[in-house]
Amino acid sequence: MIWYTLLVAAIAAERLAELTVARRNTRWSMAHGGVETGRGHYPALVVLHTGLLVGCLVEARVAARPFLPGVGWPMLALVVAAQGLRWWCIGTLGRQWNTRVIVVPDLPRVTKGPYRLLRHPNYLAVVVEGAALPLVHGAWLTATAFTVCNAGLLAVRVRCEEAALSAAERQAHPPDERHVARQRAAGRASPR
Repeated sequence: MIWYTLLVAAIAAERLAELTVARRNTRWSMAHGGVETGRGHYPALVVLHTGLLVGCLVEARVAARPFLPGVGWPMLALVVAAQGLRWWCIGTLGRQWNTRVIVVPDLPRVTKGPYRLLRHPNYLAVVVEGAALPLVHGAWLTATAFTVCNAGLLAVRVRCEEAALSAAERQAHPPDERHVARQRAAGRASPR
């Protein structure tokens, strides 16, 4: 159990490092005209992710969950892979990466690195980590609770992020009048 406690502590330290990067990127984004959306769901994300770490330790200890090598080792590999994917996302997005939804006007959407393969690869890392970390030491209740709660919260988050990115793209590239006229003629655009 000691090594599992150290693993969860390492993940907590990694999260603190993320928050340090996020704060720095928030300052940069706001200094460059960034607009934040989705503030309402952010506290729930913080609570959920903190609960994941606490739940892993509490369930493993209180319920005396054993380490089952056939499950634990593959889940540990997934946890490590999720961290790699997360930091690949952070490195690829650079100053645009954040734990909040902040869009800086006139910055192009990133389509390199893992973003050329998936639209939201960082959320894949969160999903994998949220299921795998508890299962490293048999905390299946925590894995299940996090997965269910995260699915609902992630649906809100992705909709918020997509709306913010779409609005920024529309503002940066308004349709020309000929395009709008063609859309109206085809019945796909409403008159202004």
